[in-house]
Amino acid sequence: MTLGYVVAGLSVGFIVGLTGVGGGSLMTPILLWFGINPATAVGTDLLYACITKMGGVAVHHKHKHIDWRITGYLAMGSVPASLITVLALHYLKLDPKVANGLIKVMLGFALMLTALAILFKPFILRQLARLVPQRPADHIPVSATVFTGVVLGVIVTLSSIGAGALGTLAIFALYPLLPTARLVGTEIAHAVPLTLVAGLGHASMGNMDYSLLGQLLIGSLPGIWLGSHMSRRVAEQWLRPMLAIMMAFIGAKLVM
Repeated sequence: MTLGYVVAGLSVGFIVGLTGVGGGSLMTPILLWFGINPATAVGTDLLYACITKMGGVAVHHKHKHIDWRITGYLAMGSVPASLITVLALHYLKLDPKVANGLIKVMLGFALMLTALAILFKPFILRQLARLVPQRPADHIPVSATVFTGVVLGVIVTLSSIGAGALGTLAIFALYPLLPTARLVGTEIAHAVPLTLVAGLGHASMGNMDYSLLGQLLIGSLPGIWLGSHMSRRVAEQWLRPMLAIMMAFIGAKLVM
């Protein structure tokens, strides 16, 4: 199975580099298909996402594509929410079958929301640009940003996905004048501490397979590099909808 995990990491890394689709949206369902326990799949994928996105933070910071103020306010909501969610899972001492069922349902809903966000992203962004009141470029809606972080913190901790597509749309709704490069960079920067805290929380409960994590990274790191370099040669407008439809079907199956 080792080769299968490396190939899975390579494939997901390539697709993430090619399309920008969040790795959790693809990797967690693949791990479930391999027969990995849902809680272990979520915990392992969270640290996988954290390590993978660290390289992106370094690049975006170098090019000044991160608004650290927005990142900080999002983290003020998401990191405590993630910790509380992990503690709730731990102290409620749910039956393993009940906990795994909860995680699968949350994963299913998060997958379907992410699929919709990816599939209708251009339309949603246009509507948000039209409906959201125009504010000065330096305006920071602190309360709304922190609350958005809380919602993302709970969803990502329970399902390991949603920080990418859902996070990007949420940030755009709050900051419609933020340049696209800074929007993407800020989302990636926020995802790192969130997935780190959530991943370590799951690891403290035993929901982590470090051998699996290493095998996934062996494949994903070169996959991301390759996908990034080929992103201009592939018709992304066809690939992204196909991935979104696939995620929607998987999410519906998990929920039902």
